[in-house]
Amino acid sequence: MAITAQMVKDLRERTGAGMMECKKALVETDGDMDAAVEQMRKRGLAKADKKADRVAAEGAVVASLSADGKSGAIVEINSETDFVANGDDFQAFAEKVVNRVLADDPADLDALMQLPLDDGGESIEMAQKELIAKIGENIQVRRFQRYASANGQVQHYLHGSRIGVLLELEGGDESLGRDLCMHIAASRPVCVSADDVPSDQVQKEREILIAQAQDSGKPQEIIEKMVEGRLRKWLGEITLMGQPFVKDPDQTVEALLKANNARVVQFVRLEVGEGIEKREENFAEEVAATIKGS
Repeated sequence: MAITAQMVKDLRERTGAGMMECKKALVETDGDMDAAVEQMRKRGLAKADKKADRVAAEGAVVASLSADGKSGAIVEINSETDFVANGDDFQAFAEKVVNRVLADDPADLDALMQLPLDDGGESIEMAQKELIAKIGENIQVRRFQRYASANGQVQHYLHGSRIGVLLELEGGDESLGRDLCMHIAASRPVCVSADDVPSDQVQKEREILIAQAQDSGKPQEIIEKMVEGRLRKWLGEITLMGQPFVKDPDQTVEALLKANNARVVQFVRLEVGEGIEKREENFAEEVAATIKGS
């Protein structure tokens, strides 16, 4: 069967694939449009599986709140380059994923990936694979968090698309919630208060401080006071309650909350690529290798 330019155009509109790839699929299926779509889909998913092991340390953090401000969700989705992360296809996928988290409150990442991206449609896992096949980069939904507040509000803040904060607050108002989210984004506390710091982490820090203080040659009772003082300082630096408020460093966040009769229930701060070991690349060498292999 003769493959016309219109047939190629129609297949491109249905699949988003390149002209030559569409023409090849139509030739192989003797012009059967549905068979060509299915073949390209299978071929694309196979390519997507091969890309799944490639490092994806760029991407975006997206967040969404319910209309009543009682619940919210935040998601980190990774790509290999920030160019792809800024693209319309990636952004549309990310928005649908975070809205699905907000609507369905999945138990974990595996449960999320099995949910439909659109109501009644294919799963997020399948949609992710098709996006990988379409854009040619590894895309991974990495982590998410959802909060629902019975007695307060949920607030979020996005610093560009690379850092996001989700906060559950009781008392206060919307302005306070946003200020706290911005503070968390900037100051990177690891938990709400000193009581939330794991005991083994505190003990480890205490042992380090003791070892440092013993080199001073001071008496043991002085060393113990030095260590406890330094430990309190450390706890203040890593906990939200102990940190100076970024908008008014003369008061701590704890004092700010007391003044507003408010309480932070919980928060999460996500930063794109945090903890992912990035591959060191030489772009010039990569281009040279590509030319040599072509």
